[in-house]
Amino acid sequence: MTDQGIKSRPIYATLRRDSSGRRHLYVSAGSGPPPDALAQDGLESWTVAPTTCEGTLPRPEGVGERRFRSTRYLMETLGRRLAGERMGLRLYVEGPEDFLWDVYGVAQAHGLGRQEIFLKQSGTLARRVQCVHCKTFNEGVTTTIVRCAGCGANLFVRDHFSRRLSAFQGVKIDAEQPGDVPQAERAYP
Repeated sequence: MTDQGIKSRPIYATLRRDSSGRRHLYVSAGSGPPPDALAQDGLESWTVAPTTCEGTLPRPEGVGERRFRSTRYLMETLGRRLAGERMGLRLYVEGPEDFLWDVYGVAQAHGLGRQEIFLKQSGTLARRVQCVHCKTFNEGVTTTIVRCAGCGANLFVRDHFSRRLSAFQGVKIDAEQPGDVPQAERAYP
């Protein structure tokens, strides 16, 4: 059971260096090193350590590399960095969809335009789902139906993606016939 024909679903391309940029910053959610198409002189690389690095954080290997213990700390640091940034920065972002759009929101709030931000989805396809009824965010959803952690409603995970919220929308599946909930399918590994 999927939601066909939704036009809000983002489409991602491979990351390529924008030659019109003066400074280049690659931000990733534990996706590893930057793609070869970006790895040239002058590229800064910021990475959130994977959760498997509990208690240890590998040292950066190159000049311009930074590693962060949490996504929250990376976002705060990025906000401070962009607040003092000048024109000419190109931002390349790689990771799960919710991470991409959280970074995108920080970048836009600090004046970067759509043509200065490049996104590539990688890693898990698990979704952040916002319940349209109680506004709770349900993280790491891998099935077509999920029980809302906020109000307990059985939500159908729509393919409608909100870039502003960095989340897919979940609507009550048994609103018209309470208790009539079809079997959930694993759809987003």
